[in-house]
Amino acid sequence: MQNFYLTDLDKTFLRSDLSVSDFSRRIWNKSVEQGAKLSVATARSYTGVRKLLKGLHLKEPLIVLDGVMITSPDGDILHVSALDREMGDEIIEIGYRVGGFYPLLVGLDEEGIERFIYPKRRNAYQEELLRTYHNDRRLLDADPLRAMERNLKIVYMESETVTAEIEEALKARFQDVIEIKRSKDPYMDCWFMTVMHAKGDKAHALLQLEEIEGVNRAHTTVFGDSHNDLGLFSFAGRKIAVANAIDELKASADIVLPWTNDEDAVARFLEKEIFKDT
Repeated sequence: MQNFYLTDLDKTFLRSDLSVSDFSRRIWNKSVEQGAKLSVATARSYTGVRKLLKGLHLKEPLIVLDGVMITSPDGDILHVSALDREMGDEIIEIGYRVGGFYPLLVGLDEEGIERFIYPKRRNAYQEELLRTYHNDRRLLDADPLRAMERNLKIVYMESETVTAEIEEALKARFQDVIEIKRSKDPYMDCWFMTVMHAKGDKAHALLQLEEIEGVNRAHTTVFGDSHNDLGLFSFAGRKIAVANAIDELKASADIVLPWTNDEDAVARFLEKEIFKDT
């Protein structure tokens, strides 16, 4: 059976400046042209993926928003795990009571269009993030901030201490009904915490993708670098960590590459494996 390769983007396939090197682009496209199955599993949205990977041949379904959604290369939704409005509002209320600020929301409106809703009153980290979304048509501000019909991600950005306190309160209330990912932001001096549906993670999305693609676990290879890839590693046949990955992920990897994301680690591996006999 043919192998299926799935890579994280930030600090894994992408360079630290969010670019794709000419080498990585060439190897990716050449691999796809040879018939290899390549895709991504990322915290970023479908829109963000298409923007960052412009010029890459994307032929397979994409795991986006940390596994909350699987889309076709053209953006059609193939699978989604969302928090409903009632639960979303309660999460927002608890977060405000504990942390004193409102989160950012990523969700789908009544027409199924992806929206990025932010509060009118924002902290410095939210302001910094929003500057990178300048002129993005998905952006909407809200006062008061309320959950949508289908909430894909509820995102908190604050200090390690504050996000930990919110996480503790949410876990006490919802237990295993929700999934929480919390880690140091790779680009800003804050902690980034994402609240999702319990099945809205990369691990469950990988199981769905294997079913969609007709690929069994033994023939799935994944690449990652951080905490949100741990679940992905637990459901993959072969787990590969880049050299700059966290120690916890390296410990669960089958292979630790000698190259970092800035040294095109994923593309170097693909070149050696896919074109080893050419």
